[in-house]
Order: sequence, then C-alpha cells, then structure tokens
Amino acid sequence: MFQEEIAKQLSVLTEIEANKILECIESTKNKDLADFAVPIPKLNKFKKLVGKPDQLAIDFASKIQLNDCIQGASATGNYLNFKVNRLLQVQEILKEVISQKERYGMTDQGKGKKVIVEFSSPNIAKPFHAGHLRSTIIGNFMINIFKELGYDTVSMNYLGDWGKQYGLLAVGFEKYGSEEELLSDPIKHLYNVYVKINGDAEKEEEAKKKYAEEIAAGIEPTAPLQTTPTIHDTARAYFKRMEDGDAEALAIWKRFRDLSIVKYKDIYNRLNVKFDIYAGESLVTEGMAIEFKKLQDKNLLEDSQGAKVIDLSKPNKLGKVLVQKTDGTTLYITRDIAAAVDRKNNIGFDKMYYVVASQQDFHFRQLFDILGKMDYSWQKDLTHINYGMVKGMSTRKGTVVFLEDILNKTQKKMLKIMKQNEQKFAEIEDPEKVADIVGLSAVVIQDFNAKRNKDYDFNWDRMLRSDGDTGPYLQYAHARLCSLERKSGFEFNPNANLSLLTEPEAFNLAITIGRYPEIIQLTHNQLEPTTLVGYLFELAHAVSAAHQVLWIKDREKDVAEARFVLYWAAKVILGSGLRILGLIPLERM
Repeated sequence: MFQEEIAKQLSVLTEIEANKILECIESTKNKDLADFAVPIPKLNKFKKLVGKPDQLAIDFASKIQLNDCIQGASATGNYLNFKVNRLLQVQEILKEVISQKERYGMTDQGKGKKVIVEFSSPNIAKPFHAGHLRSTIIGNFMINIFKELGYDTVSMNYLGDWGKQYGLLAVGFEKYGSEEELLSDPIKHLYNVYVKINGDAEKEEEAKKKYAEEIAAGIEPTAPLQTTPTIHDTARAYFKRMEDGDAEALAIWKRFRDLSIVKYKDIYNRLNVKFDIYAGESLVTEGMAIEFKKLQDKNLLEDSQGAKVIDLSKPNKLGKVLVQKTDGTTLYITRDIAAAVDRKNNIGFDKMYYVVASQQDFHFRQLFDILGKMDYSWQKDLTHINYGMVKGMSTRKGTVVFLEDILNKTQKKMLKIMKQNEQKFAEIEDPEKVADIVGLSAVVIQDFNAKRNKDYDFNWDRMLRSDGDTGPYLQYAHARLCSLERKSGFEFNPNANLSLLTEPEAFNLAITIGRYPEIIQLTHNQLEPTTLVGYLFELAHAVSAAHQVLWIKDREKDVAEARFVLYWAAKVILGSGLRILGLIPLERM
C-alpha cells in the first residue's frame, strides 16, 4: 500500500514504471528519520536521470503530494525519504498477516522451476560429526525456503560410498571388525576401524621413511624394509576389485553401506531433515564409462605416466586434473561429472546447488570448467554453496565429535534446565522430545549466527549455550506467545479494532513483523540463514519489549483483542521463520 503509493508518485516524476521503482524502495532502520527510502542512484539502472542524485532527491521531495498514506518527504544525501501514516501502516500490516497467515511474506516466484539441492553427503567410512552438521542444516534451510517460494524441490543426499577408503575399511574390518559392534552402531564402529587401520598405515609409512633416511645416512637400518604389500597397496587392490565388479568385495561394501544408511536416517529424523533421494558415487559407474568416452572423443584427455588428466590451465588457470589413475580406477571428480549428467538427464533441473565446504572450492571450479568444455550448456546452472569449517577435529586422528553425542548432550542439558520450573515441566507432554528440539535449536542457531563462510572452532560451551541470543531464546519467545494466547482469557478476533494499537511498542513490533517479506527475499537472494536468524532475534526482542507494557489480561475487550492480534501475528511470523531454519516451533517448554 505505502510502497505502491511512493512508486506511483515517483513514476510520474521520473517517467519510470512504478513496478520497477518498487524494486528500489527500502525499509529504513532509523524510523525517527524515515519509514521508507529510495536511493536515487538505483533508479539509473532503469533510466538515466538528468542531474546529480543529491539534487534530484531534494527536487523530488518538494514535489511529493502528501495524503493519507504519505505524511512527509525529505532528502538526505542521495536518499529520498518518506514518512507514512504509522497508525494506518500498523493496521495494514496486521490485516495482511490475518489474511495470509503462515503464507505472509511468501510468493510463488519459483513456480515452474525445479531446483536440486545436494547436501549432507557424509562418507560412509567416516563419522557423521559436527562438520557434517553444517552442510546438513544449510541444505535443509535452502530446501525449506525454496519450497515456501513455490519451487519444485529435490533434496538429495549424495553419499560418499565409493573410493579407495572402502578398500581401506575392508582391510581394517578384517583385522579389527566386530559383528556385534557393527550391528549395534555401524557408523561409530566403522569409524573406529577406520582410525585404527589408518594408524597402522601411518606407522608403515613412517617405518619406510626411517629406513630410507638411515640408508641415506650410511647407518644400518634398525628394522628391515617391508617387502609385503602395504596397507594402502592392499586397499587400492581391493577397490580395483570393487570397480571390476567382484561379487565378494561388493557384498561387504553393500553391507557397510546399507547398515550405515539405516543409522543415518535415525540421525536425520532427530535433525528434522528428510531427503527425496539417497544417491551415491557408487550409482554412477555406468554413466562414468559414457562420460569418459565423451572426454576422449572431445580430445580432452592427456596421458600422464599411464594416468589420464585434463589440462585446465587455459584460460582459467585451474591446472591439470587427474580423472583416471594408472590402475584404471576413477576419482571423485570423474564420478561427479557422471552424476551431474545423470541428474540433468533423469531428474532435470533449472538450478542445482552443491552444499559443500569451502575446502572444495577449487574442485567445483574444475568440475564446472570440465562440464563446460564438454559442451554441456546447463553447466551455468550449477552453483557451489560453500561454508567454513568446524575446526579442531580430524577423522584420521580420531579427534572428531559425533553429531549424535552433541545432540544427546544438548538434550540432557536442556532437560535439566526445564526441570528447574516444576510447574511448567509438569505441563509438557513429552519432556524428552521437547528437550531434544530445544537442544537442536541451540546447535542450529549457534551455527547460523554468523555468515556461512566463517570457520569456527568446535567448542562445547558454544554448542550448549542457552542464554542470550540463542536457539532456546527463540523457542522460549514462541512458547511464551502461545502461553499468552492460552491464558489471556480472550480469543483471536480477525475483526478487532486495530486502530487502538497506538503505543510506540505496538508500532515497533508491527513494523518488525512487516519487514518479514523483505527479509524472506533477502534471505532467498543471498542463501544466508544468518539474515533470517538476525531478523528473528529482532522480532523476539520487539515482542519482549511489548510484553512489558502491552498487557492483555484484565484489559478492556477492544484493546485486549487488538493486542491479541498483534501478538498472534508475531507468533505466526516467528513460527514461520523457525520452520524455514529447519526447527519445530514449540508451544510449551
């Protein structure tokens, strides 16, 4: 309503279409100065305006017609500022939320477009740890916001289920494996086996290095040189058997894979994450042969001491990429080429996103460049969504923290905090389930508090925080709004007299609610969950400030009903935001 009126008047002054001007209207943070602003230089992308931006702002401000919507216009530098009828603004925002409910701020802009988001994608030979958490929750957030904006979404878990590490795991299981432990907790047991066999392999490498140094120094070796195949040699030979279709080797690999997926699904259920497709590197072996032949036909392959490489040094300086080893086995990038083509041919997409750590930035630049050289025009529709690392953990050294252990520990702490209020605790139907959701909220929000490309050190205090701007605080704000509805003595009246919401706290809360559509668009454009998280904290703080003065209980019916609608709208938006972030909004805690 207000933006439309601003756009309409500016359209007359600039001869730029109103719908284009709408794109340039910003909601201001300093409401004392203005409610909306238009940066004049932005208008130049639609039409070259004659004159300096600051002078044009002054000129336009003097020509704006004041009315029921616009109550003031002024210029500050290159900005044209507008003050609007705040009482009317509060009413219009709340009427929109009443009308649209949970769809407030959402659009159908993605209608007719399909997006694939590949995320989580753990390696079966390695643990599901805090590092995997980042890909999982970022990808889940992306799927949620795409769905809300009308896209046809495909959530894909591309399991790391192929490669030499499975040869290493098979060798390790033969030495250290336990059937009982495998069935009890496959992920943790396979991880322990992986750590032990890696330790043995490192000792072999150290012994080999020491022998060479002693020979070079003319010292009699303290131990003879190993003549039997090394652990890594045996692992490579095992993986070659897998690629050659050896039934026995594949049967062991399949068993490890199937048991691990069952366990992963339990963890994903706790994380409130669901996948449409469980894919994997192992499922593209047939496609690899086809794409490898295409690489040959396009003369993209070069020999390098018996191996096959692709030269990407020109024009993008991406070096030479190994795509086939000397023994004929494939690599990660070879399988990624086949997987991308398979998805385009068999699923189809308008955009495909890979949610993978920033450590793999170079890999994806190489992958996209190869697909371009293979003349796949849809290569431009591929995007790598990177994120920083959770530092302080190493799979090989066995210093990782399992995600399940993090969830269990946070659940235990939140349960302990909840028990401190015996009366509220008694009202909770399933305390352990609620504590699990509060604990997950703590873990997810601490991760989303900063931009996704930031690294952070794993720290238990960070994971377990429940005070300040945290996940539990947002859940508490939502639960408190639900409690207010239950205990107010009034019911929701969509026809409440909203003109009675005259207090500054009511205006601030309503205006914050009204920013939600803008925040959703910004979050979608940036694919940064921290944008939405920061907004939800602003909303929760505005709710808290309103609680101090805008009481409902024992107030006149008309005033109470108007305030009820205000708090109801805040609850709707807070719940919507939490769901997009992948969290279940709690009604009691």
